[in-house]
Amino acid sequence: MTRVAVVLSGCGVYDGSEIHEAVSVLRHISASGAAYACFAPDIEVPTINHATGEPAEKRKVLAEAARIARGEIRPLAQLEVAEFDAVFFPGGFGAAKNLCTFATDGTDCTVEPEVERTIKAFKEAGKPIGACCIAPVILAKVLGTSSGGTGCELTIGNDAGTAKAINAMGATHIEKPVTEAHADRTARIVTAPAYMYGEAAIHEVDQGIGEMVAQTLALASQAVAAG
Repeated sequence: MTRVAVVLSGCGVYDGSEIHEAVSVLRHISASGAAYACFAPDIEVPTINHATGEPAEKRKVLAEAARIARGEIRPLAQLEVAEFDAVFFPGGFGAAKNLCTFATDGTDCTVEPEVERTIKAFKEAGKPIGACCIAPVILAKVLGTSSGGTGCELTIGNDAGTAKAINAMGATHIEKPVTEAHADRTARIVTAPAYMYGEAAIHEVDQGIGEMVAQTLALASQAVAAG
């Protein structure tokens, strides 16, 4: 059975993993017959009251993400690439503020150390990476030529400002509609826009994420078959 890791960034669109996206990723993985394990950084961050949009107390990313994972979650520091065939990063503002600092620092962002370790480990092992919504900016920062990487093709849809930042970090943005995904088979990375299209319907987001999951798992199966 194909085994994949899913890296969450909290719980909620404004301060963690976007719940629709995270559940969609897990649902499509399960429907494919693959098995998943959830991880999150064990760090504390400010949160947002989702009813008012106002700042709230600090909470642990791991504890918040456990809400989505139904309690079945481990600290990201425990993720070992040898145990998995692929890794997924759902979006949500937490991907841009908890997994990295793109939300505040743009192209000068830093990436949470365990997130960077995870991305580089899967890349070096030739195992595919899937990401959606704003999460592809993390891949651009870690794997882009501006950070010494070899570059990669990514999509976040059609947001001009974010696309410009991706290109500036040494990756290449490819415009895609919400219902599609883009596969960079050379870099073994598959990305989808999801709620970067803010007015998208939930079924459209789910369709695009389904394409991302299917293409990522196909790359993983090819790697397993190759030995």
